[in-house]
Amino acid sequence: MDIASLEEIKRVKYRYLRCVDLKRWDELEDALAPDATAQYGTPSGGGPLRFTGRDAIVDFLRNTLGHGIITVHSAGQPEIEIDGDTAEGTWSFEDTVLATEHNHTMIKGAAFYEDRYTRGADGAWRIQHTGYTRTYEYLVPLGDLPGFKLTANRWTGDAPSTSLTGR
Repeated sequence: MDIASLEEIKRVKYRYLRCVDLKRWDELEDALAPDATAQYGTPSGGGPLRFTGRDAIVDFLRNTLGHGIITVHSAGQPEIEIDGDTAEGTWSFEDTVLATEHNHTMIKGAAFYEDRYTRGADGAWRIQHTGYTRTYEYLVPLGDLPGFKLTANRWTGDAPSTSLTGR
């Protein structure tokens, strides 16, 4: 097994997730092949969302995950098969989304990413396809959680102490 390629593929997936969570859209572009595809299978988004091309994927994420949306993605347990300059991988992941400007809602879920990777002419591995279908997903109006208080939000530039329940 090509251990160096295996580690590079892991790093490109981790970079993808970190860039989404930190809203680093320019850096995210380099994690994706120019003709990459994505399918995000989320019920809260109205069913599978499909995108073709790096620009379409990044534009969707940039326009959907503004400063009123806080995301945390955690992926692990990768199963990666490498075949020359292509590879396939399955990743277990969980995510949490706090929609602070949209009815103060939390979305929590899990799935398995099914990815394909390609090594470019520059030798760098990039995501050719990423996608998932939810194992589960739930929504919780944060105002329904007694005592819920958001005490920090990186995107507001300060650490607000906002009680959503008035308690």
